[in-house]
Amino acid sequence: MQLSVLSILDGRIQTFMMTRSRAIIAAIINARIKHVLWVGGAGGLEVKPGVRVIDNPDMPIWVRPGSLATINALEQLQKEPELEWSYLSPSAELKPGQRTGKFRLGSDQLLVDATGQSKISVQDYAVAMIDELERPAHIRRRFTVGY
Repeated sequence: MQLSVLSILDGRIQTFMMTRSRAIIAAIINARIKHVLWVGGAGGLEVKPGVRVIDNPDMPIWVRPGSLATINALEQLQKEPELEWSYLSPSAELKPGQRTGKFRLGSDQLLVDATGQSKISVQDYAVAMIDELERPAHIRRRFTVGY
């Protein structure tokens, strides 16, 4: 019983979030905004070819709707030929910490450190975000940031 209720909620939340993404993208296009930086999640990043973070059966069920919605937002952006966009995915773990200014940028694969951890501080994540806004380097591409 609990699983079916969660499945219904999962579908409703995901549908709601995807509808909002479509509305935001349409508003951006209608406003003739030249470039948008979209902040997504780590769920769509690959842990190995063809396998995404969200595909892990241990992913908490409450995380799935938001993760699927951000994956869908990226797919919607990719279908907009006139819009210049950049899509930033964080590492799997995004927590307050130190601003080091020392991080790596990646593309579609989850970045992990030497110990196999995927982390970035909120402060360094913000630095990567501002860097992209000031000097766009990932036009019509997803990128990620991590240690």
